Amino acid sequence: MHIYKLSGRNVEVTDAMRDYVEDKLTRLDRYSDQITDARVTLTVRDVRDAARRNRVEVQLNVPHGIIRAEEHHADMYAAIDKASDVLERQLRKFKTRYMKHRHDAVPQPEPGPAEADVNAGYDDVSEFKPEIVRTKRFELRPMSPEDAVAQMEALGHDFYVFVHMKSGHSAVVYRRKDGHYGLIEPSA
Repeated sequence: MHIYKLSGRNVEVTDAMRDYVEDKLTRLDRYSDQITDARVTLTVRDVRDAARRNRVEVQLNVPHGIIRAEEHHADMYAAIDKASDVLERQLRKFKTRYMKHRHDAVPQPEPGPAEADVNAGYDDVSEFKPEIVRTKRFELRPMSPEDAVAQMEALGHDFYVFVHMKSGHSAVVYRRKDGHYGLIEPSA
């Protein structure tokens, strides 16, 4: 791993933690020497469920996208292990897809992350009055629907907004309940 930033929230990042994270990130290089940088955030939260007390968030910046993992565990080192496993699987998929695109010689512009907050935990709809509680801005970049699906999966989201490479219009890919994907495009 070339460049990474490690930070802690409600936890002092010890040298042992730093070494452990660095070891895990270095092991990911065997799957993709394309990783340009990484951000790792270790968080200890005061929650009832001890299994969700420690959270590890990792974002890897790679050519033409990002790879992201967020894992929870009662033990911080176990959460780091789980996040590393998720990143390893995603990097394998990314590298396969990246090599295929290089082989096909199709230029792929860099996508931007599309994220959304989902309000959950409201049992009684009559008491809930929805409102916009968070706004995110991001750059829409041209890409194919297949690349948009790959980015959606890498981010772990249910939808992804992008600019369709062929039409130049905004589009959305989403995960359907049947396990397949959908594409929403404006009519010409």
